[in-house]
Amino acid sequence: MCPECARRLVDVKIRSAVVYSVLRLLAFLVPLGIMMLFPIFREMYWIALIFAALIGISLSVIFLRRPLDDVSQGLAERRAQRAEKPQTAAEHDTEIEDAANDAARSTDADRPEA
Repeated sequence: MCPECARRLVDVKIRSAVVYSVLRLLAFLVPLGIMMLFPIFREMYWIALIFAALIGISLSVIFLRRPLDDVSQGLAERRAQRAEKPQTAAEHDTEIEDAANDAARSTDADRPEA
């Protein structure tokens, strides 16, 4: 994959995460703002907060499925890329030493005792 293509892919993933976060905030803040227009909710603001949270969760479950899928897919791909990252020099040396030790042990076990 070319570096420019990878950069565009990262930009798209970041953009989808930002869009999802902003939409979630709007799903909470818009109902809260509307409810704060009513006098009862101005006096008991904690009820308005609870209702706005419930409305925001409901709206996000119903309408924000696709942005959530995009963000989740981006996170899964990022985690898979981290798992496939190249080994460090120390890890590579450790693997070579382990292989050499295993080979030495297997040749010692194959020799008959005198």
